[in-house]
Amino acid sequence: MDYIERSAGKAISRIIDSFPVILVTGPRQVGKTTLLQNLPATRALPYISFDKPSEVLSAKADPHTFLQLHQGPVIFDEIQYVPELFRWIKIEADTKKTKGMYYLTGSQQFHLMKNVSESLAGRIGILQLLGLSLREIADQGSGNIFDLPFIPTEEYLATRNKNAKAYGPKEIWNNIFQGSFPAIISGYSRREAFYDSYVRTYVERDVRALTQVGDELQFIQFITVAASRTGQMLNYQDMSRDVGISEPTAKKWLSILITSGLVYLLTPYSANVGKRVVKTPKLYFLDTGLAAYLTKWTSPEVMMQGAMAGAFFETFVIAEILKSYYNAGSEPALFYYRDKDQKEIDLLVMENGYLYPLEIKKTATPKRQDASAFAVLKNINGMKIGIGGIICTDTSLGLIDKDRYIIPVGFV
Repeated sequence: MDYIERSAGKAISRIIDSFPVILVTGPRQVGKTTLLQNLPATRALPYISFDKPSEVLSAKADPHTFLQLHQGPVIFDEIQYVPELFRWIKIEADTKKTKGMYYLTGSQQFHLMKNVSESLAGRIGILQLLGLSLREIADQGSGNIFDLPFIPTEEYLATRNKNAKAYGPKEIWNNIFQGSFPAIISGYSRREAFYDSYVRTYVERDVRALTQVGDELQFIQFITVAASRTGQMLNYQDMSRDVGISEPTAKKWLSILITSGLVYLLTPYSANVGKRVVKTPKLYFLDTGLAAYLTKWTSPEVMMQGAMAGAFFETFVIAEILKSYYNAGSEPALFYYRDKDQKEIDLLVMENGYLYPLEIKKTATPKRQDASAFAVLKNINGMKIGIGGIICTDTSLGLIDKDRYIIPVGFV
């Protein structure tokens, strides 16, 4: 499979100059190892994979000696299987005080790894990686993938109006249906076969590494229920009922999906709000192709006309916005708004003291009233309100009225 250039490479190059330990974290099969093995600074480094049981046994038996045998700079793949190494990596980093000693990949979010965050605090630079973004797909071969985080300022929108690819609805829905895993986009793996294998391997390897799940088929059913609720407010009671498990078990299992990077919870905005607001997060699957596979959609054409079309488009946009931040090495401040009067704003981007309100609509012809809920933000104290917009399948940037734009999804 040919290497697909990743925009995150620039962020990693910056991190290398600042930390002795660099961790690329993200779901299985999004290209973490491939990225490190193709960057100029790391492509020639020794590589150890902890997907191999023999390497895991050796590292666990004597982590100190293992590190002495594998002196940095070195790449350790799937580090979450050998948490015993972190203490010794810390000691080596503190002793040698050299930047770019250890390059780690992991299929668990670092801040959720047990007993790890504290060990390497201040010594580790972290980059989260998801599947391929629309930008990375569109800009392949250009040598210059657009890499600014999505913040809908006038400057940002003007720049994207010049350099963003125009995606029509058919092309967007093909992307939503196939998902963002490099193996599928490159044509290396067939979609159905890839996802069959992915779910099985995920449960057998990643889930077992995190916890004991008594009934693995029931856990797969839980993943499917979570996928069917993408774009909805989180409801543990309904999810537990649908799967036939207790609410505490549903909470535990969802935390596994979050830890392994398959699910993202969008926090409701509640600070400085004068009226009662909803405080329940919304659930989003981070790969729409995997969610479509789990929920049995058979084609992009059927999917775009189906009952979940709006939820899938919203999920896709949220994931693309997250990628724009993660690939730049940034942590986004994203929220949604919903109050007791059922006024809802799909997304609020908070940056530099501004809130940027956004609606996400699968239509190519959004209406002015689609942005009517933005007016509730005038009641928020202490924040300036930035440019708002409706992210949709239109192919051209348009102005709804002052400070409210029609934003093509390709601009994200």
